[in-house]
Amino acid sequence: MAKPNYSFEKRQRELAKQKKKAEKESEKAARKRANQSQPDAEVADAPDGDPPARGD
Repeated sequence: MAKPNYSFEKRQRELAKQKKKAEKESEKAARKRANQSQPDAEVADAPDGDPPARGD
């Protein structure tokens, strides 16, 4: 019976983790770019020059 190659399996797991992490980072960057291109609803609804009212 053949001996398991644990080093190969470990390397494959590490590569899979790196790929998944890179995909997450690229998705996060894409969301950030999309959010920057759209104006905030809160800022657009606030009257110019007046700070938001506080309920103190």
